Amino acid sequence: MAASDQSGNAVEQAYLAATTFIDSDNPRVRALADEFGHITDLKQRAIAIYYAVRDRFLYDPYSLDYTPKGMSAGYVIERGRGFCVSKAVLLAAVARAAGIPSRLGFADVKNHLATPRLLELMGTDIFHFHGYTELLIEGRWVKATPAFNIELCDKFRVKPLEFDGETDSIFHAYDADNRRHMEYVSDRGQFADLPYVEWLAGMKKYYPTMVRDSGFTMPGGDFAAEAEATQRS
Repeated sequence: MAASDQSGNAVEQAYLAATTFIDSDNPRVRALADEFGHITDLKQRAIAIYYAVRDRFLYDPYSLDYTPKGMSAGYVIERGRGFCVSKAVLLAAVARAAGIPSRLGFADVKNHLATPRLLELMGTDIFHFHGYTELLIEGRWVKATPAFNIELCDKFRVKPLEFDGETDSIFHAYDADNRRHMEYVSDRGQFADLPYVEWLAGMKKYYPTMVRDSGFTMPGGDFAAEAEATQRS
């Protein structure tokens, strides 16, 4: 085997390993991955996994749990909901359990369609450390963003993000009414696991009214109902 092949295999193995947060060895994660084991083509398997994570698990920024357990893929399955980072972690974990190398990516984005209540709690319209997933498919890394489930997209009147296994799937710049939706401000790079210490420090720095030493101080709420009400107003 050539040295380059050995190096390539080593890279793939590094992005297939179970980690603290991308716990692809978790029984719940493995059970979900097993649902797609009959799909022999890895690209098609990745596509099916993406849609399962996107739509079966609700996007809920009011249910944040910053603890290591709360940020793990298995916990997202247990609760049936997560936010952009934890859903990206889940997609990465299920992909690894299904034999597809994966890693996490982070970016700072300006979200024009967040609800007024969430923006007030955050104190900014910049979402720092927005999370997405990259999957290694047919020799190249492809971005996948499973955050917004299809029902939430309908309420916000934004097009749900599709994924074909070839084209980067990132948030649209405009919504269904041609209004500004999402702007990518800066990219923070890719990681084999959630950079928990750096991420948590960032949350405390950028959202001091939301994050205390004891954890997130989210008051709870129905984000989907807020989104629907915002579109009616």
